[in-house]
Amino acid sequence: MKITQLLAIAGCGGMLFGTCPAKAQETIMVEETVVETIQPMECKDHYSSSWRDNWFIQAGAGVQTPFVENYLENGDASHHITAVYNLGFGHWFSPYLGFRFSGYYGKLHYDYKVMNSAQMGNLNFDLMWDMTSSCCGVNPNRVFSFIPFIGVGGTYTWDFKGVEPSIRAHDQRYYKRHEWTLPVSVGFQIRLRLCKYVDFFAEARAQFLGDNFNNIVNGAPIESNIMATGGLSFNIGERKFTKYNPCDYLGYVNNLNNQVNDLRGQLASTAVALAAAEAQLPCPEIVQQEVIVEQSPMLSTVRFKINSATISEEEMVNVYNVAQYLKANPDVKVLVDGYADKDTGSSEYNMALSQRRANAVVDLLTNTYGINPDRVKATASGSDKQPYETNNWNRIVIFSQQ
Repeated sequence: MKITQLLAIAGCGGMLFGTCPAKAQETIMVEETVVETIQPMECKDHYSSSWRDNWFIQAGAGVQTPFVENYLENGDASHHITAVYNLGFGHWFSPYLGFRFSGYYGKLHYDYKVMNSAQMGNLNFDLMWDMTSSCCGVNPNRVFSFIPFIGVGGTYTWDFKGVEPSIRAHDQRYYKRHEWTLPVSVGFQIRLRLCKYVDFFAEARAQFLGDNFNNIVNGAPIESNIMATGGLSFNIGERKFTKYNPCDYLGYVNNLNNQVNDLRGQLASTAVALAAAEAQLPCPEIVQQEVIVEQSPMLSTVRFKINSATISEEEMVNVYNVAQYLKANPDVKVLVDGYADKDTGSSEYNMALSQRRANAVVDLLTNTYGINPDRVKATASGSDKQPYETNNWNRIVIFSQQ
């Protein structure tokens, strides 16, 4: 958006003839570009995590019961409950989604008029959804979580005992003695946080397998195995996610834009006043003179991420502009003052952190951009002083002339 200011001043109408007759009216156009204020965008939290964090291993035990041919023979509940053991490991790659490899071992008891049994080993790949975080918001310290999951895997059954199997091997004279099936699983887990590194979990899983699961083919083409287990889950690395919300920076950016607009308005007013003053002077002799425009820094701050003294790629440009300003103004000395936000860390820790931030900026100015160390001084204000009301803005280094 452009604002045009019109000013009619007395000019030297006869300049071309070397004289200054009666002053004529001429129009001076002063253009001012206004930086638009950024409008609020969708204020949605985004989360990221290091691949080293949010891993877990689990160990548990429970019970299982198969639903196979004739498990209600003659109306009786002839299926049997047996023990099952579980080991697994997995990773949460966001606060909402994770994956897990989970293995089970146990002995199956089922009836086909008389007692039948077999041993079973099972491995699953599960996709897990933290429904509590999705519905109630992300909280790494939440005590209770409800986590549904779906999975695929492989099941191996062997050591069949009891009634002769109905499935023959390639050599039709012999029965098969082991079976492979590819189950699909659904279930849910209830997780209770015990401490930072240990959770208790209780889990229910339903597996759906082919009819050859127990080496007998009869009746329905789909058989199932129901498991209920509980145990402990151990967290490896930290259980945390880094949150970013683009709206956190809108106030900071808009404040800077308003400062730019104010400076441009002052510059336009000064130009008008200067033109009016020059109009009152005698017509000077026209002399060609080289105009030198000194560079000045675009920004007078360098922002940092939480608990960090590393200058990001986005903030490098601010340090570069300060260096250019110092080169263009060799007599200027700069004070580099570091700060930290008061809601994170103790006062002593924040004082040391703010000193590291100031030292990082001074090191970049002197060692990278060649500024004389005598012209820059690093100081630390820690979190005892908070230059901004918005807490996130106080992870900052501020430049000022000495």
